[in-house]
Amino acid sequence: MQLESIDQALLDGAFGAASAHAMRLLVRYGEVFEADRFISIESAHIDGCLYHGPSSIDFVRRFVDLGGRVRVPTTLNVAAVDVVHPGWHQGPPDLLSEQALLTALHEELGCVATLTCAPYQRMLRPGLGDHIAWAESNAIAFANSVLGARTDRYGDFTDLCAALTGRVPYVGLHRPENRRATLVVQAPAIDATGLARDLYFAAMGYVLGARSAGHVPAIVGLPPDASEDELKALGASAASAGAIALFHAVGITPEAATLSQATGGADAEAATIAISGEELRAAVRSLCPLLAGERIAAVCLGTPHFSIAEFEHLARIVDGRRASVDVEVYVSTSREIAAHVERTPELGPVLSFGAKLVVDTCTYLAPVVRETTGAIVTNSGKWAHYGPGNLGRRVGLMTLEQCVRSAETGRVAAS
Repeated sequence: MQLESIDQALLDGAFGAASAHAMRLLVRYGEVFEADRFISIESAHIDGCLYHGPSSIDFVRRFVDLGGRVRVPTTLNVAAVDVVHPGWHQGPPDLLSEQALLTALHEELGCVATLTCAPYQRMLRPGLGDHIAWAESNAIAFANSVLGARTDRYGDFTDLCAALTGRVPYVGLHRPENRRATLVVQAPAIDATGLARDLYFAAMGYVLGARSAGHVPAIVGLPPDASEDELKALGASAASAGAIALFHAVGITPEAATLSQATGGADAEAATIAISGEELRAAVRSLCPLLAGERIAAVCLGTPHFSIAEFEHLARIVDGRRASVDVEVYVSTSREIAAHVERTPELGPVLSFGAKLVVDTCTYLAPVVRETTGAIVTNSGKWAHYGPGNLGRRVGLMTLEQCVRSAETGRVAAS
């Protein structure tokens, strides 16, 4: 590994003991991946801020004790609980104080407590070709795919080391040759699937993840007007089902104006698969084992966190409607967007419907649903994938309109 002068200065302690310690860990990390050199990054997004146990606090406290400060703009991913609304927390009481301490320690290092899994919804976000060190699976997929920024799959603790040094090994998806599509995926037209548009993107991502593991897929045939939120949903499902960190949507995403660009000119050599409408319908069935008329306890939206555009869409759907008093409705989002919703009259129907805005976390992670019996419905493929295992609840993936109708009646709405 060839170290530049900045790397050696970091190791020698020229930027402080904390950066030196972080750099030593990154050198070992780079050696494992046979990196030949380091590169600089523009920003970092930290996933280690989500409390998993005492080691979460021990690791970051070490850097605080060493006087560390992040060297690039650094945001925080979701926490384990919503500390803004402690009364909603249904888990161990100590988790609230432990999570608050962990967040505060990261802030001492100079991290910005955005506490969102969708940092790309902020005004300042990375551009095409920018090298970054982001954690959180959906954020990685979105940054790489939709923004064309370059990040490898950073996990807990490595992400903080990158922030403290501003340097990362030049490996993985930082390298252009590793970003080329190795699998061409033919997507079915929405009309041919019989699925509503929001279910189509959730299911497409889920099947894509399952069938593209180990590949960088280039998708041919997605609707050319696919929105950022629809690509967000697709990427989150793909990352959940198959650890996809980068996909190309031909004619849509910035590194795939053409199939040839996506594959680096090797489209004739790339493997090709076709995803059928029946595969997508089967994915929806697997993610929604609920029966029409079955009682529900809650509706959980916002995984990944709801954007302003998604709140505007939800407001139009629920205008003049009201959720049943027996159903809890939660929408997860960032503090910034929650504040915007609460002060914007046009978005008032969301709150009038009975929705509660969960911030700092996601409801498949944090136990907030008070009712312990009854199913939970969601419009998120990611939530439907992780919710049953994390919370031990019956979960069903539905369209947003179905979720609203289910909330109104307290029963699973028919499709």
